[in-house]
Amino acid sequence: MVDDVRPGSVGRGLPLKGASLTVTSKNFSENIVLGQMIGLVFRAAGAEVLDRTNLPGSISAREAIVKGDADAMYEYTGTGWITYLGHAKPIADPAKQWQAVRDEDRKNGVTWLPQSTLNNTYALAISRKNNEKYHLRTLSDVAALAKRDPSAVTICVENEFASRDDGLPGMEKAYGMSLPAGNIKKMDAGIIYTQVSKSNSCLLGEVYTTDGRVRAMNLDVLVDDKHFFPNYNAAPVIHSKTFEKYPQIAQLLDPLSRKLTTQAAQEFNAKVDVDGQDPHKVAKDWLVREGFIRNG
Repeated sequence: MVDDVRPGSVGRGLPLKGASLTVTSKNFSENIVLGQMIGLVFRAAGAEVLDRTNLPGSISAREAIVKGDADAMYEYTGTGWITYLGHAKPIADPAKQWQAVRDEDRKNGVTWLPQSTLNNTYALAISRKNNEKYHLRTLSDVAALAKRDPSAVTICVENEFASRDDGLPGMEKAYGMSLPAGNIKKMDAGIIYTQVSKSNSCLLGEVYTTDGRVRAMNLDVLVDDKHFFPNYNAAPVIHSKTFEKYPQIAQLLDPLSRKLTTQAAQEFNAKVDVDGQDPHKVAKDWLVREGFIRNG
């Protein structure tokens, strides 16, 4: 990472001068942008930064952090708790979920810094146009509509979501719904957004809460008022030996995490996935706009 960037609100005094650090990420837009943000903040704080973002899948990025092949990335609390630490049942309270992951993952040589409110979890969404008729705000509203008018609640989902316990079957059970099989349509994720936005083939669709298409396609995300879906709050994870050597990393990344919201992620994800912008540019533009770093 060769950007000529200077400290803004973080990195003053170049606290990482002389450090050589590697950043990583998984291979989807949001996580790449978040990885680039870490790298640019480190760079502004004086470090030499090797960019190893965009690794295939969760496991390869995770292993890079555990083994010390990479020093930092943004990870998700639900992924840590369920996928890496092997728990079947998520913790409903976001703060307690983060704390449990932080405490248990220490034994693996991974340090979790405070989480953001950016929560990339499952949700159901409806087009604003259709919602003018139904006025749905929560998943409990959907359950009530399904009882009142079963034919009205049609839903588009991915194959995996249709069968997972933390997907549609579990959601129906949690909310007391029983949707007829004919009301459930399975399709690829990208098509779901278009179908919900532009057609009447499904009233509701499975979405990810931080996806840029939520805003771009004028969708209303329904509140999971019974907290069924796991929390997937983004938090920096650091190879613990790196953090022991450079504890000042926390002072650099904590302010960044405090600014990272679900709405901010929708905005920068849309710039990548809808407008076709480069993730590195999107990350840099956002950091400069928010005052964290300055162009050199």
